[in-house]
Amino acid sequence: MTILTIRTVGDPVLRTECEDITVFDEQLRTLVADMLETMYEVNGVGLAGPQVGISKRIFTYGNIAGREGHVINPVLTVGEEDQEGSEGCLSVPGLSSETPRKNWAKVIGVDMYNQPVEIEGEGLFARMLQHETDHLYGKMFIDRVVGEDKKRIMRAIRAAQYNDVSAAVIGERAPQVSSSFGAGVTSKPAGSAFGFLGGAK
Repeated sequence: MTILTIRTVGDPVLRTECEDITVFDEQLRTLVADMLETMYEVNGVGLAGPQVGISKRIFTYGNIAGREGHVINPVLTVGEEDQEGSEGCLSVPGLSSETPRKNWAKVIGVDMYNQPVEIEGEGLFARMLQHETDHLYGKMFIDRVVGEDKKRIMRAIRAAQYNDVSAAVIGERAPQVSSSFGAGVTSKPAGSAFGFLGGAK
């Protein structure tokens, strides 16, 4: 298995709407294994195709609610109830923010053998499903952040020192326990508790 390079904000692949997967072969099974290996290497709970430079509709998940797997060509359904929570992204290293999401979500798709898959959950698991599915449409969590948090995180991304911060976090995040979405550094002022840094709820 291979540890894949995670693409970061500014890479056009992260803003490209993905294509359906139509060929289910050994190459696809290798991709699933490599994505899972990469995700676990950085203690993530989810990783989408575009994050490793693949503009295909696929994501993996694990380290969350005792569940592990992958979904290909997912179709997302969400509930009406909102949830509050902080979110980051492995592709936006070092930054996180309160991000509006729905509290329940379900994804229907297929696995690497083209067999039906259906997964659903609440809370953090639902947040992960929404976050990873967003990636497949060229969307990132920063697109859903609102108000002052939006201004703060966009300033941080534009800041000259952002690349230095990113490099530092990339170097440190593998030994950290984090969510799929990112780790450690916050876009809020020092002292604010920000981001998923524990286990799944």
